[in-house]
Amino acid sequence: MIIGVPKEIKNHEYRVGLVPSSVDELVRLGHDVMVETNAGLGIGFTDSDYQAVGATIGISAKSIFDGADLIIKVKEPQLKECQMLRPGQLLFTYLHLAPDPQQTEALLESGCTAIAYETVTDQHGQLPLLSPMSEVAGRMSIQAAANCSEIAMGGRGVLLGGVPGVPAAKVVVIGGGMVGTNAVRMAIGMEADVTVLDRSLNRLRELDLQFGAQLNTVYSTRSNIEEYVIGADVIIGAVLVPGAAAPKLVTKDMLKHMHKGTVMVDVAIDQGGCFETSRPTTHSDPTFVEEGVVHYCVTNMPGAVPRTAAFALNNATLPFIMALAGKGLQKSMSEDPHFMNGLNVHQGRVTYQAVAQNLNREYCSPRKALNL
Repeated sequence: MIIGVPKEIKNHEYRVGLVPSSVDELVRLGHDVMVETNAGLGIGFTDSDYQAVGATIGISAKSIFDGADLIIKVKEPQLKECQMLRPGQLLFTYLHLAPDPQQTEALLESGCTAIAYETVTDQHGQLPLLSPMSEVAGRMSIQAAANCSEIAMGGRGVLLGGVPGVPAAKVVVIGGGMVGTNAVRMAIGMEADVTVLDRSLNRLRELDLQFGAQLNTVYSTRSNIEEYVIGADVIIGAVLVPGAAAPKLVTKDMLKHMHKGTVMVDVAIDQGGCFETSRPTTHSDPTFVEEGVVHYCVTNMPGAVPRTAAFALNNATLPFIMALAGKGLQKSMSEDPHFMNGLNVHQGRVTYQAVAQNLNREYCSPRKALNL
C-alpha cells in the first residue's frame, strides 16, 4: 500500500503522523511511504532522515494526497485538505467530528473513508489511540493553568503550591479519566489543593487509593460542581463522552460567582468543550476572558510539545496502521471489532452513531457500510 504523510497545517501544529522509526517498520513490510517535505522538522527530523529509512519525499501536500492510498495525519483535516481527498482513499487521524459539521460535510462529499483515532477501542473498552494524547494534555493543562494564573496573564496572581504561611491554590478537576488523572498527578506534584469530581464511584475509589489524602474526591452532581468551581483558583475540564460532544457542565451563570482571575482550562474543547463559555483557541492566541475568568481552550494542546507527543502517538497508532496497510480496510476491521469502532465516515455515510446523533445525520452501521 502507498502511505502518505502530509505536513500538518493547523495553527502551531508541529507533530507528524509518522516518525522515521515508524516509516522504517512500514517500509520493511513492503509498503511505500511518501512524506511531504519538511513534515518532520517540528520534531527535529529532516527529509534526509526520512529518506534514510526508505521514504520518498513529496514536494507538496497535493502530491501526497494524489499519490497515497492511505493518509496518516495527526489533527483533523482542514477544509482545503478535505478537498484533496478522493473516493476510496483512507484517512486515519484524529477527527473530532461531533462538534464540527463543516468537516463532516467535507469528508462525506469527498467519498473517502475516515477512521478516527479517538473512537478506536480495545478489549477493555478503553481508547488506546486517544490515551497518549490525553496523558500529554492532562499534564500540560496544569502547566498552562500555572502560567495563566500569573497576574500578567490575567490570573489571580497565585502560586499553585503556595509557600509556607500562604495556602496553596485550589485546583478542581472535572472528570477522573485519563486527562483528569494526569492533571491530578501534576497538580499534586506542584503541591496544590486538589479536588476531582467524577460520576463513577469506582473511579473515585481508584483515585482515592492512588493518591490517598493528597486528593479530595467528590461525586459529580450539578450542585457539587457549582460549589467547588465557585471557590476554585483553577478548573480543569477533563470530561469525555467518546465520539460525542462534551456536556456543558460549567455554566455562564457560575462564572459570575467565581473569583476574578480564576483560570479554566477546557481540555474537552476538541469535542466542543465542557464549559458553556468555551470556544476554540490556538497556541498563538490561547486565552480569552469571560466574566473576569480566564479561559484556555487550545484545540491541539499536545502540539506545543510535538516531539514527546508524536512519539507517544506513534507508539499507539503503528500497530493499527500496519494492520490497515497490510490487510486492507475490510479484513483489518472484520478481524478486529475494536478497530471498526474507529470508522466514522465511509463513502458518503456517517458510520459512528454519536456523530450522527450530534449532527442530526442518518447513521449507517460500520458492518452495513463495509458489507460485512
